[in-house]
Amino acid sequence: MAGLYIHIPFCRSRCIYCGFYSTTTLGLRQKYVDALCCELKMRKGELGIRNDIHTVYLGGGTPSQLTITQLRQLFDTLLKYNKVAEDAEFTIECNPDDVTKTFVEGLQTLPVNRISMGAQTFDDVRLKFLHRRHTVSQVVLAVERLRKAGYTNISIDLMYGLPGETLNDWEADITQALSLDIEHLSAYCLMIEEDTPLHQMLQDGKITETDEELERQMYETLIDRLKAAGYEHYEISNFAKPGYRSRHNSSYWDGTPYIGIGAAAHSFDIHTRSWNVSDLHQYIKSIEQGERLFEEEQLDEDTRYNDTITVALRTCEGLDLTTLSEKHRTYCLQNARRFLEDGLLALDISSQFLRLTRRGLFVSDMIMSELMGDGSQ
Repeated sequence: MAGLYIHIPFCRSRCIYCGFYSTTTLGLRQKYVDALCCELKMRKGELGIRNDIHTVYLGGGTPSQLTITQLRQLFDTLLKYNKVAEDAEFTIECNPDDVTKTFVEGLQTLPVNRISMGAQTFDDVRLKFLHRRHTVSQVVLAVERLRKAGYTNISIDLMYGLPGETLNDWEADITQALSLDIEHLSAYCLMIEEDTPLHQMLQDGKITETDEELERQMYETLIDRLKAAGYEHYEISNFAKPGYRSRHNSSYWDGTPYIGIGAAAHSFDIHTRSWNVSDLHQYIKSIEQGERLFEEEQLDEDTRYNDTITVALRTCEGLDLTTLSEKHRTYCLQNARRFLEDGLLALDISSQFLRLTRRGLFVSDMIMSELMGDGSQ
């Protein structure tokens, strides 16, 4: 099994909170798609002939800013040079206002079978503040169009902890999301990243960060409401109806190898991690010259242990201690002792799985950092 991620960095406009690599230089879309196709050809079979691709994910940026013709070129090349499983999951991220009747009709001609949309909030005032292009009504209309076209695997993203947002505001967002009856929901607490307009607003005193206790209440409310509605809380920020977990994202959390295509895209093959240059012009130029401009890191045993901690503990199953070396298992349990005593971690003795408890979820970053090694263990 293997995953394939394709990064589409184009956005019509930038959201004030976004720290991902993206660009509003839309005039380079065709040259970029041509470069993506070249990279797909260059790296065909990189994960080995026995590794069928089971998940394909187009992320961004805004993949729905590509034309249907450009998307078809991309998928045709992908299928030509890669061995893709018959039941593969094909996900594309879309902005709600891009999901027009014409776009959906074109999408139906492609192998896409899962749609992920960034709703973020169901309040038009907050959407405008975030510099989101869409409106609340466009989210609802997009879901209706996709349903009418036969799509049965739709995910939306929400954000909480926005400046000035109240618990009642957040509950209203959850209620609206549930009314759409989508199969999957991802919800993230707003992180104010450096070098973003939102961070500058914080520095200038134009906004204040949301109180940590309010963020905790929002997260607890999210968990309660979605569990009551029948969603499985399978990862810290992700909820799915039974059978609708994101297979692609799950592969990141269980250590499945994957290839990243495009500017700033990361790849992982168990022993190495690499990432393409985070510059659109350099990426296109190097690919046109028949070269891939990237950096690479060799993953030693200690690094792989730390990686395992940071991904496995995010899931509801938790960390399988039997997969660790004796040295790392001993180190992990020693450092986990106080969190077990405090009720932030739980250990299933029979299966040897270590997982975060409900209370531990909100302080997961702190717990993971304490379990990680510094190479001296």
